[in-house]
Amino acid sequence: MIGPPLRVTVLARAVTPLHGVGGLERSVRDLVRHLAERGVDVTLVVPPPRLHRDAGPDPFATPHLTLRHVSYLTWPFANRRGTTILDRSSSYLLYGERAGRLAASFVDAGQADIVHGFGASALGYARRRRRSGAPLVLNPQGLEEFGAPLTKRIAYAPLRWAVRRTAREADAVIATDTALEPMVARHLQPRPGQMRTIPNGIDLREVSSMAGSAEGAILRQRHRLQPQDFVLLSVGRLEANKGFEDLAAALGQATQPGSALAAVPWRWVIVGAGPHQRALEHAVDRAGLRANVVMAGRASDTELHAWYEAASVFAHPTRYEGSSLVTLEAMAHGKPVLATRAGGLPDKVFPGVNGWLVEPGDVGALASAISEAVTAELGPLGAASRTIVERDFVWTRLVDRHIELYEELLASTSRRGSRGAGGR
Repeated sequence: MIGPPLRVTVLARAVTPLHGVGGLERSVRDLVRHLAERGVDVTLVVPPPRLHRDAGPDPFATPHLTLRHVSYLTWPFANRRGTTILDRSSSYLLYGERAGRLAASFVDAGQADIVHGFGASALGYARRRRRSGAPLVLNPQGLEEFGAPLTKRIAYAPLRWAVRRTAREADAVIATDTALEPMVARHLQPRPGQMRTIPNGIDLREVSSMAGSAEGAILRQRHRLQPQDFVLLSVGRLEANKGFEDLAAALGQATQPGSALAAVPWRWVIVGAGPHQRALEHAVDRAGLRANVVMAGRASDTELHAWYEAASVFAHPTRYEGSSLVTLEAMAHGKPVLATRAGGLPDKVFPGVNGWLVEPGDVGALASAISEAVTAELGPLGAASRTIVERDFVWTRLVDRHIELYEELLASTSRRGSRGAGGR
């Protein structure tokens, strides 16, 4: 990078490992870590830690990365991740106002060139955008507040206002997949040229360090899975919109006498926990699958990646989705994918190339895809999954696209003569 280091302030409501291990949390961590490795001076603004972290190296104690905390005052009955609907439509907006004000103070003091906000975390900066000159980049992530069921959409009205307000003032709005561009356009109505598509990615170094074929074989032995067993793996929080009940019903259809799946030993492994667990267990029992289902619960990072290695096929039957980092992780481990055409999945799963795609909620199509997967030659499909990840979804490449966007916005702002006091 020529000249003084680029200075980027990143605003988010959560980051791994301080607040959980979801898609948002990991995307924020990977972005700031890779920007810092490229020599960008990053200030990450997040709430104080909510989760206990095991003793060990501080993942944020690295050159070019500074961590700043803004208090996040939530309701007494909100869960530890602060993800109740009430919390996200009230406390989150207050946090976004305060975090954004802090970012504006950095800009006004000449300490930030770019502000990059996730969701409503940049609300306070957006409201001051015309007084503070640094360009604003908005990553709205999965836009769940726009695609939720009717009752949730009503409750999410304040959050939708905040995200739209932030988008209106942003210089760039990021769509994290080509397949998500219509959703971003519909809900946020970006100006011509404002929307940019930069996928969420994964770190292949981290994936490779977590588990390999030996760890997968050990996990199969521990759970009495034979080498010849056909193992479907699903990963996610147990919620209705993840579609796990659809997959249970599909497996019930796919195991009818004379079917391909009924002729082989098989298991369905579900990694995750959540409020829908009992409903899922009932669905498994209704389909007569209890003996074939492993409810693995929450897993450590190393155990999760060992499950990817142990699986034959990754099954993601979700009804609503953002980018789906778990799908990318499974693909990085060389697994074919059986998924729905939800969110950004069509950018990752290509029928006949690395897996199967069906419409969300289509139990019959899921059953047919399962039957095809049982008899398919999985090796080439899994190899194609790995190739797709290496080509399109690795952070070592995606971080360059972020930096290019930042530099483009700075050049454009400079040409307009309105970079303000934060000029480098």
